Amino acid sequence: MPSPGRTVTGAPPRGPRAPLVTSSAQRELPIDLPTALRLANADNLQVALAREQIREALAGVEAARVLWLPTIRGGVSYNRHEGSIQAVDGTQFNTSRGAFYSGLGGGVYGAGTPIVPGIYANFHLTDALFRPLAARQLAEAKRRAATAATNDALLSVLLAYLELLRAHEELAIAQAIEVDARKLAELTTQYARTGEGLQADADRLQVELTQRRNDVLRAEEACQVASARLAQLLHLDPTLVLQPIEPAVVAIDLVEEGVELPERVAQGLSGRPELAECRLLAAEAVTRLRRERLAPLLPSVLLGTSYGAMSAGINGNLAPGTGRLDADAVAYWELRNMGLGEQAARDGAGSNVRQARVRQIAMMDQIAREVTEASAQSQARRRQIEIAREGVAAAVHSHRRNLDRIQAAKGLPIEALQSVQALANAQREYLRTLVDYDVAQFTLFRALGWPRQLNGALSNLPRQAQPAPRR
Repeated sequence: MPSPGRTVTGAPPRGPRAPLVTSSAQRELPIDLPTALRLANADNLQVALAREQIREALAGVEAARVLWLPTIRGGVSYNRHEGSIQAVDGTQFNTSRGAFYSGLGGGVYGAGTPIVPGIYANFHLTDALFRPLAARQLAEAKRRAATAATNDALLSVLLAYLELLRAHEELAIAQAIEVDARKLAELTTQYARTGEGLQADADRLQVELTQRRNDVLRAEEACQVASARLAQLLHLDPTLVLQPIEPAVVAIDLVEEGVELPERVAQGLSGRPELAECRLLAAEAVTRLRRERLAPLLPSVLLGTSYGAMSAGINGNLAPGTGRLDADAVAYWELRNMGLGEQAARDGAGSNVRQARVRQIAMMDQIAREVTEASAQSQARRRQIEIAREGVAAAVHSHRRNLDRIQAAKGLPIEALQSVQALANAQREYLRTLVDYDVAQFTLFRALGWPRQLNGALSNLPRQAQPAPRR
């Protein structure tokens, strides 16, 4: 029986994959890893949300910067009074009066200051001193959070694309096994008809063939599911069927070898945006604590200036309008809730500082664990690749020897079934080791804080998996 031609996973590029069985309404979209990363950075919804949070924080910075600037108000007011009123000396008398005002401010009548000042400012000096700094620290923390969200989104896309590529490779393996099983079933049936073999063997091969056909259907399902999940991450039309351009899974080296683990952990601690975010949030909490400590010592300020034309008179007879200028400047101190409110505010701000520091320490522990874990996985899985490749080579040789025995009439076709199964298992194991190694590399790369642009790293791969033997 001729040997079925198929490239083993990790081998040099083979011909086009067999197309998936899709509905007529579905369209295929070729995609490669750099394209997926560009789409993730541009259209991922989590990244977009993080960027909007940056804009919101920057708006808070601008609001804090202009806190001390006054508000400008303009208006028109009319006041009419009929009946009793009290004079300054305490006597009561009846009168009829009116007043009309227009200009900066509003609610102007009598000798009192305008109810609505024209140019108005009211703020606490501690807010003017500390809120701009706290707002800048929060904005910088949001920038780091957006970077972390981008890194997480890129990792999710990497893993989803790798799963799509794995699914297509699984489909290729399943299709090749089905071809092998079909050929063995046909040959065994011929042997049974001529009396050279057993009908039981032919029946057994038919059972094997049905299982392999179902494996192909399951693999096609896995390809479509992986495509839908990747499309969601890339914010693409979910009815698109994403087809990976890469011909096979290869081992991708992103992280330099030979680096001691303590150095790697230090690199992660210095490069991770999440830790920088924690530091900035802790600094913001300290700034707010300083504000609460100084709040009782510094005054609040109220400034008001109004200018406009006022016309007033008795019994509705208004005098000609003339200019009126009112200016007020007030500084006042307050002790909230008899001092108990001040202590509560300081206690709350101090607790926020301690919480921020605890989160920072917890993040350091998490980063150290993630770097250590991903490093261990990467090293162990690198060694598994060569072992799995040796298994594929042994399975290929075993399959060829079984085919040679059948062609030389020294054995029955049923004897090759086990070698076909062993080859398929060896190829799946080799694929698993490659995918697991790439997952570990991507995870370690993210754990280190994405030390360089990933697109550049992927366009100049330092090493690829050695090709496994062909059948």
